[in-house]
Amino acid sequence: MSDRTARIERKTKETTIRLTLNLDGEGKAQVKTGVGFFDHMLDLLARHAWVDLAIEATGDVEVDFHHTVEDVGICLGDALKEALGDKAGIARFGSASVPMDEARADVSVDLSGRPYLVYQTCKLPEKIGDFDAQLAGEFLQALATHGGINLHVSAPYGENGHHIMEAIFKALAKALAQAVRREDREKGVPSTKGVL
Repeated sequence: MSDRTARIERKTKETTIRLTLNLDGEGKAQVKTGVGFFDHMLDLLARHAWVDLAIEATGDVEVDFHHTVEDVGICLGDALKEALGDKAGIARFGSASVPMDEARADVSVDLSGRPYLVYQTCKLPEKIGDFDAQLAGEFLQALATHGGINLHVSAPYGENGHHIMEAIFKALAKALAQAVRREDREKGVPSTKGVL
């Protein structure tokens, strides 16, 4: 686990994405997806998970932001899986509860290799700026599926859509930071099966 990095390139008729990830970074982000609010959330994710993340994405944003947001989730999930390798020596589990003014989000992750998403929020506005709020769920589903993550996200209350979403991404960051951290006492893969 000395070099926990990944580089992913994905090209479809809808998007072109180049992504690099360093799990042992300093929280630096260089993100350009063409979706301003999403860039802000990915910047928060990198900063609070202490990972270095670079994303260059172009997509059919003239249609809508769906393909770009989902495909970035796919690529980030693939990168996380690649950077973790066989997952030997990691903590595996993480959870965080993060407030943002009147809102709060709770996120739990298990890097089990068995993807599953539970995503429950209070009522979100349809749009946060020009960002369709429902796309957060698409991003999380793609991340969970391609990263092999059992991911539970709850935002039980909040009034401001930006605050709710920011709490979700910060809690996700903190939970991932815990799960990917090196655990000195773990001498192998953190599973009674011996594999994840």
